[in-house]
Amino acid sequence: MVEMKFLGIDFSCALVSLSNGEFPEKDCLLPLISKLLGYCIVAASTTVKLPQILKILKNSSVRGLSILSFELEVVGYTIALAYCLHKGLPFSAYGELAFLLLQGIILVAIIYYFSQPLGTMTWIRALLYCALAPTILAGRIDPLLFEALYASQHAIFFCARIPQIWANLKNKSTGELSLLTSLMNFAGSMVRVFTSMQEKAPMSVVLGSVIGIMTNGTILSQIILYQKPPAKKQKKAD
Repeated sequence: MVEMKFLGIDFSCALVSLSNGEFPEKDCLLPLISKLLGYCIVAASTTVKLPQILKILKNSSVRGLSILSFELEVVGYTIALAYCLHKGLPFSAYGELAFLLLQGIILVAIIYYFSQPLGTMTWIRALLYCALAPTILAGRIDPLLFEALYASQHAIFFCARIPQIWANLKNKSTGELSLLTSLMNFAGSMVRVFTSMQEKAPMSVVLGSVIGIMTNGTILSQIILYQKPPAKKQKKAD
């Protein structure tokens, strides 16, 4: 059988089955679907935070957004990406992290810009990240510390959502949060659970996606719950 591979995806078994008038077996079909979904997530991740960025720029406001939530999210993406690179996982299993990290940094910078003046602690956190992130991404740390950091990134992602969830509850509003970005985050987490299991990623990777489903689902439900209906135009009296 001639191998037919594209972007690391082997279509051979599926094409052979279809050419024989048979439906591909599960052992052939599931890995194929996993790879395709993985690359779909990577492709979608290139623009997942764009709606949030555009909404802030359009309204020139970061009303209702928690700075700490977005900062912790960047830290979590940094650790997760470094760990996946260190473990040598296929790009389809983690590729979205690179794009999410880049967009996350841009988003934090925009939030900083519209949150002037920034406090001393905010500057300290930003400088500390700039100092440590290159070392972590390069994997130049002790392996045991690396494992501990990756274990902690699940808690970081969870804690990253808590300030925003609490702010939404307190304000009974989601402010400038983007519905589309939150929806894409939620859908991406659900798909990533399936692809991570198919790629035989460590259970810690799968756990991170499950936490993402819970927290992103909570924020998405808040956006839908607190969304104000459009004001009805009153008809003028004749």
